[in-house]
Amino acid sequence: MRRYLIAGRVQGVGFRFWTVGRARLLGLVGWVRNRPDGSVEVVARGQPYNLDQLAGQLWDGPANAKVERVELTPLAEDGQASLRRIHSFEQIS
Repeated sequence: MRRYLIAGRVQGVGFRFWTVGRARLLGLVGWVRNRPDGSVEVVARGQPYNLDQLAGQLWDGPANAKVERVELTPLAEDGQASLRRIHSFEQIS
C-alpha cells in the first residue's frame, strides 16, 4: 500500500479522472482525491511493480497538468484498514 501526494497544477485539469484510468489499467485498488491545499492525494494497493509504474506516471499527469512534486508518504494504520475494504479504484471527495 502506498500514499502519494502530488503538487503543482493538478486540480482542475482532469488529474483525478486520469489517475483512475491509469490505476485501473494497472490493476490497482484505492482512491484519489483533491486536497484543500491544491494538491492531489492517491492511496493505492497492488503489486509493487504496478505501484512503481503508477508513481512514474503520476509525474506526467494529463496533458494540462504541471506536476512539481510526487511525494511518497506513510499511510496510517486506519487508512490501511479502510483500503483493505475497497475493491476498485475510484475518485472520492
